Amino acid sequence: MAALHLNRSLLSPPAGNRFFKKSRPPVAPKFVCYAPQHTNKWKRDYTSVMIVPTGVGAAIGGFAGDALPVARALSSVVDCLITHPNVLNAAMLYWPMLNVLYVEGHALDRFAEGLWVLQPVHQNKVGLVLDAGIEEDLRIRHLQVADATRASLGLPVVEYTVTDTPLEVEKWIDCKSGQSTGAIKHPDSLLRAVQTLVNRAQVNAIAVVGRFPEDDDGDDLDDYRQGKGIDVLAGVEAIISHLVVKEFQIPCAHAPAVSPLPLSQCLSPKSAAEEIGYTFLPCVLAGLSKAPQYLIKSPESLEKRSICASDVDSVILPMNACGGDGALAFARSKRNKPLIICVEENETVLNDTPDELGINAMKVSNYWEALGVIAAHKAGIDPYSLRRDHIDKIRRTSIMPAKNGCAASRAIPIN
Repeated sequence: MAALHLNRSLLSPPAGNRFFKKSRPPVAPKFVCYAPQHTNKWKRDYTSVMIVPTGVGAAIGGFAGDALPVARALSSVVDCLITHPNVLNAAMLYWPMLNVLYVEGHALDRFAEGLWVLQPVHQNKVGLVLDAGIEEDLRIRHLQVADATRASLGLPVVEYTVTDTPLEVEKWIDCKSGQSTGAIKHPDSLLRAVQTLVNRAQVNAIAVVGRFPEDDDGDDLDDYRQGKGIDVLAGVEAIISHLVVKEFQIPCAHAPAVSPLPLSQCLSPKSAAEEIGYTFLPCVLAGLSKAPQYLIKSPESLEKRSICASDVDSVILPMNACGGDGALAFARSKRNKPLIICVEENETVLNDTPDELGINAMKVSNYWEALGVIAAHKAGIDPYSLRRDHIDKIRRTSIMPAKNGCAASRAIPIN
């Protein structure tokens, strides 16, 4: 409760003041209202990881940044949110959040496995790699975006280079899994371009723009524009960024270069962010400008106020997308195991459910429920205690001697 203080010195004349007149109307008392300062100096930050795999047709997060509202809501509940470009990128749109870490997918997997740690930064020097296969007009559009972010947002995009050979990006839908995937014919050309920027401009984050083929994807493209189906571009985009991060261990994200599509009156709001400009680059540059650096886990890196996997308190992901390296690593963690929260409403083309993989997870219907679970978990409250009749009688663990002489325990319910 706020405390009220009355400044009594204003109710009576100052001592020895011969000019004070008794007829003067009384001065209104001055009240000072303040709220007690609460600090969490004895509690560490609550850290959550949000995963929506790329190119798997996620109902939420499978389109043009349509999982960004979830990330915004989560960021208001947790102290630190770690997520990846597929969640935060919305082509021409993005939303700055001070407590959200923009971590590329390959790096997120290595982080979850305990191999890498994340070091937050104030600013990265961002380099831009343009595919030599991009036409002159489209190349100029992308360079104008880079200059616009430098002038209007103050982003540290310091230099660009063009690959010495067209990358020749290929994309397709995997017939067995239903995921989007692809390849680049000249990965060495991409790596040489990145190496040039790292060596000459000392950049520590890389944005890549690859020229994507204009072949008609038919029903797949039409479905995507109407908020259904698979993002055909997403799978190979992840392959490109994984390649750079694996080789150079620095933040990277990709923006495809494509010609504007014909105007459609049947466009879904979930896909609309990709059709309001000439490029998808603005969100990538904004995310990379403050993305954390990736360090190999060591005593030295842990001394740099870095974040490691054992700091994660909860992981939230689609119900049937639990089979990724990062999700499995978190689920099988033996030290400070995080709460795994699976969202039923966010369906994908995968079938990697917690039950299929033997993962102990809390299942929720939607992200509304997930936010409530995380709020309770952060407060130190059993989330099940917020539900009707979800708390059973406490169980008793009995200790029985084992055959080898060691004690074994068995949990039995209290009647």
